[in-house]
Amino acid sequence: MSARLFAALLAVTLVFRCWLAAVTPITGDEAYFIWWGWRPDWGFYDHPPMIGWWLAALLTVSDAAVWLRLPVIIQPAILALGVIAALRRLTPALDDEQRYGIGTLVLLAPANVWNVFITTDTPLVYFSVFSGLAWLRAARDDQRGHWRWYLAAGVLLAGAVLSKYFAAILGFAYLIDVLRRRTLRAWTGLAIAYAATLPALALMAWWNAGHCWPNYMFNFINRNTDAGLSFRTPALYAISLLYLLTPPAAWLALRHRRPSRGLSSDGFNALRRITSADFSSLPALGTLGVLVWAPFVLFAALSLVKQIGLHWLLSFVPFALIWVALRLRASTLRRLCLFFISFAAIHVGAIFVLSRLPLETWSKTRIYDGLVLTFEHEAILKELAPYAKDWVLAMDGYSNAVTMSYNARRYFIVFGEASSHARHDDILTDFRTLAGRNILILRKSAPDLAEYQPYFRQVTVDSFVVRGARFWRVKGEGFNYPAYRDGVLASVKRKYYAIPKWLPQTACYFCDRYFPGERCQR
Repeated sequence: MSARLFAALLAVTLVFRCWLAAVTPITGDEAYFIWWGWRPDWGFYDHPPMIGWWLAALLTVSDAAVWLRLPVIIQPAILALGVIAALRRLTPALDDEQRYGIGTLVLLAPANVWNVFITTDTPLVYFSVFSGLAWLRAARDDQRGHWRWYLAAGVLLAGAVLSKYFAAILGFAYLIDVLRRRTLRAWTGLAIAYAATLPALALMAWWNAGHCWPNYMFNFINRNTDAGLSFRTPALYAISLLYLLTPPAAWLALRHRRPSRGLSSDGFNALRRITSADFSSLPALGTLGVLVWAPFVLFAALSLVKQIGLHWLLSFVPFALIWVALRLRASTLRRLCLFFISFAAIHVGAIFVLSRLPLETWSKTRIYDGLVLTFEHEAILKELAPYAKDWVLAMDGYSNAVTMSYNARRYFIVFGEASSHARHDDILTDFRTLAGRNILILRKSAPDLAEYQPYFRQVTVDSFVVRGARFWRVKGEGFNYPAYRDGVLASVKRKYYAIPKWLPQTACYFCDRYFPGERCQR
């Protein structure tokens, strides 16, 4: 793969991704993280704070969707260029054509073609991939005692920890690698890397202790009530991995799964062609395998009881593609690159066709009302305009509420118990201050007024239609906070704030606010 062709592919994909980011409305998850940026803190309900910090910085310039998505728009290009640069040091026997071929695989990995959505995985992928590349460099230079690469890997791992707790899997892979190498230098390097993550871990422990331990409660308890042994989730994991790597790359990974012993200009297959200079990179080869297979094996084990999200795997896909490509002859690598180019073209064509379809194409599906809420937010906000001044605007679910909040540039509270995913609203909304106010709850489904009547002096309902989707306005006059506290907030406390006694608490916004004198505790 020539540098010129790689540059052309990079430019084309950047143009496509900018277009896709510009024409696709902000989704519920993205709006959720944007509100983190609008109200930055040292931590947030379900994840560490890094994406909120990034968005807070971006929001000082603009709140336009394409601008806020910029870090993820350019991510495949940055990763591919970073991999190419790293390979020049890690595999000096490879020629530029092969390095650009590997960079092309990273650039055109299926999710990298279309994923322009803001998530906690956006900073996680940056920090994890570059931490892994630094760790590979440290393994290559281990005999020289270059501790700065271990420190770089640790500092970047700390950034990953502050992005998402799944960064622990990368840290575990480092431990497996050191157990494999069993040298004093490797153990010292691991200690340096782990020490660099301690400030990040201390920050999260401090913040959680003063905020009801929401990260622990969400990730280990509240979101896992449906976890259990399943045959479906491992199959979904296998399909996800097959898609992210592509079937040809997955097949080549299985075909060349046995570790090779040498490096040649065609990869690692021809031991007889090794030069003495190439041996300097051999310590990193086994390390690369650990960075690929240790996480994937851990995810496979976890998939027995829980569904593995497609985005969970993104941090490790670049290492897998490097691992596969380094085992291929140059001719095979070229053919694999051609497949990736063709597969990317199919994605681009399919997305363009879908973008030209009228919204009503999906009118018979269960997601249609959500699509209308997302794409036709201006029409919906026009229906709410008469109530905007004097009423508190709300919805019954957090994803819809923050989507409308971003589009209205005004916060919609979550009224009702909702789910574990709605709990960040508990941080933002103080229902005590709403006593006596009028609240309008926008819904996508027909309401049962009996659910609302205990909490208002008077409740009425009407509806309106946008693009064939019906929405309901529940209008509650005179909010009865004491009744809501006893009927809804008390239930939320029992379900989502049963904090284990062994976790130290310095404060808890939920119980301190609504149940003074009581501890949020199991």
